[in-house]
Amino acid sequence: MNLISPLFVQQAMCGNQLWSVDMATLLRLLLLAPVLEELVVRAGLQQYLIDRFYEPGSHTRLMPVLLSATAFSGLHLASGWAVVSAVFLPGLLLAVLYQATRDWRLCALTHAVFNGMALGVCMQ
Repeated sequence: MNLISPLFVQQAMCGNQLWSVDMATLLRLLLLAPVLEELVVRAGLQQYLIDRFYEPGSHTRLMPVLLSATAFSGLHLASGWAVVSAVFLPGLLLAVLYQATRDWRLCALTHAVFNGMALGVCMQ
C-alpha cells in the first residue's frame, strides 16, 4: 500500500475503534471524552498554567497553549503515534480558544464537533 494514499492516511488516523462504531463509542466520543478531556486539560492544566505563569504581553502566554496542546495529544497515545500527531493541531486550536475565552464548555462543544467530523471521515 502506498504510504501517501488517502486510504493509508485514513486507516492510520482512525484506528480500529472508529471503523465500526457502536452506541457506546458514539457516547464516549461525542460526550464523555470532550467533557472530561476539556475539564482536565483546559479548565485544569491550562488554567493552572495561566494562573501560575501567564504575563500579558509576554512570551509566557504561549506556554499554557503549547503545554496543554501537548498534554491533549498525549492523552491519545493509546491510539498510536499517527493519532497523537493528528490531534495536536485540533488541541492547539482548543488551547487558543480557551486562552481567548476561558470557557471550557465552549472547548468541549468544539471538541465534540471535531470528533464528529473525525467520525464522518472514518466511517466512510
